[in-house]
Amino acid sequence: MSTNRTPSPWRPSRRTFLQSGLAGAGAALAGSRARAATPAPPNFLVIVTDQLGMDALSAHGCPDVHTPNIDRLVRRGVTFVESHSTNPVCSPARSSIFTGRMPVETGVISNSRPIHDSVPNMGQWLSRAGYDTAYCGKWHLPGGYPVDIPGFSVFPVGAGQGDLVDNIVSRTSEGYLRNRTAKAPFLLVSSLLQPHDICYWAIHGKRLVPEELPFPEIAGQLPELPPNHRARPAAPAKLAERIYEGFSDLQWRYYLYIYYRQIEMADAEIGRILDALDDTGLADNTVVIFTADHGDGRGRHMHVSKWYPYEEAVKVPLVVSCPGRLAEGVRDDTHLVSGLDIMSTVCDLAGVAPPEHLRGRSLRPLLEGLPAEWREFVCAEIQIVGRMLRTERYKYVIYEDDPVEQLFDMKADPWETKNLYDDAACADVLADHRRLLAEWQARLRPVPPTRDYEHPGQWRRQQQRKGA
Repeated sequence: MSTNRTPSPWRPSRRTFLQSGLAGAGAALAGSRARAATPAPPNFLVIVTDQLGMDALSAHGCPDVHTPNIDRLVRRGVTFVESHSTNPVCSPARSSIFTGRMPVETGVISNSRPIHDSVPNMGQWLSRAGYDTAYCGKWHLPGGYPVDIPGFSVFPVGAGQGDLVDNIVSRTSEGYLRNRTAKAPFLLVSSLLQPHDICYWAIHGKRLVPEELPFPEIAGQLPELPPNHRARPAAPAKLAERIYEGFSDLQWRYYLYIYYRQIEMADAEIGRILDALDDTGLADNTVVIFTADHGDGRGRHMHVSKWYPYEEAVKVPLVVSCPGRLAEGVRDDTHLVSGLDIMSTVCDLAGVAPPEHLRGRSLRPLLEGLPAEWREFVCAEIQIVGRMLRTERYKYVIYEDDPVEQLFDMKADPWETKNLYDDAACADVLADHRRLLAEWQARLRPVPPTRDYEHPGQWRRQQQRKGA
């Protein structure tokens, strides 16, 4: 599907239409019709969470978490159930979200690498089209909170864990929306850390997850273990797994309980931002895009953290909402979508021709309830040398120079418990997926991996030297 649909026939909302209809008759009515023919381009609010799995939301059926604000977005927009990260680790996934290119094409093949200079990011591209572009929160391309992000005005919020800085991100974003007076359309990115803080519980293990419940009164509220908790499908040797075999079932359940409380913390901050959007009337002409960079192990396959080709890490929420302009209350569980698609969608809705070589597709026809020819598969890069390809029914995984591949029947085995790569009955399926992946890889335009900045201070010092 082409993403070059410009200019954008952005339709006025029902509220705007009614207001213009009350303005009078004659010349006033003619003027309102002229304005409706060339409506203002939409604003964009992009909310990014960190380490939030697709099905870890109450709107997506999780009984252990309460996410009323994210659920509000789901009711008011289109939620894509088959939404995939391009790489289940922070920096590579974020490079794809903000460029529409695969990590090997941005140079961000692992954490804390800057996007290659040849690849424009969303802020750079929309600012050239007259948008005010602002960024608040985690960037990680490189480092945690750089002083400068190309193409964006940056609101400093400090560094640290989500329970320390996310409220600053939401309040700063709220202030931006409530105090905005400029006439130009805006792109605001509000990037939250939670529930990434679960990483620290994984890092510290039993020091934070005790043998006995510290709060016995919550014993009846602990989540049940997932059905694939102890599933160990055959895996490539290069798939570096992080497993806590020493955790008891009670410890695993307490770990999950903490993860869900961190999601609720993020949901509260999202609510503050959405309330500001509604209160100011900006919601009438603002497309809200909500997503995450990757998921979390959550005890599935006994995993913590990310990096895996399994659903718990690679599936992420993606919701697009603008009531009155785009479809509402739609659950799309058919179309395979990717973080790559966000850049293409923003450009299409803004009426801006996209950069060259985008790998994503505009979600616009799906958001407007229109028929669309769609892709056969999506891909992800895993731990630099791994690749995943997902079709409607199967998931295929291969690691460079590793004899063990993975093939899962996602319809018959959605919890990924049985690897079918050496099943003779699946030989043709395996061959087809190998071919599709090879063809995809051949179309990419890799760049040399960009330098790895292990600490944000390295990035700041280099930028200071450049400006000296």
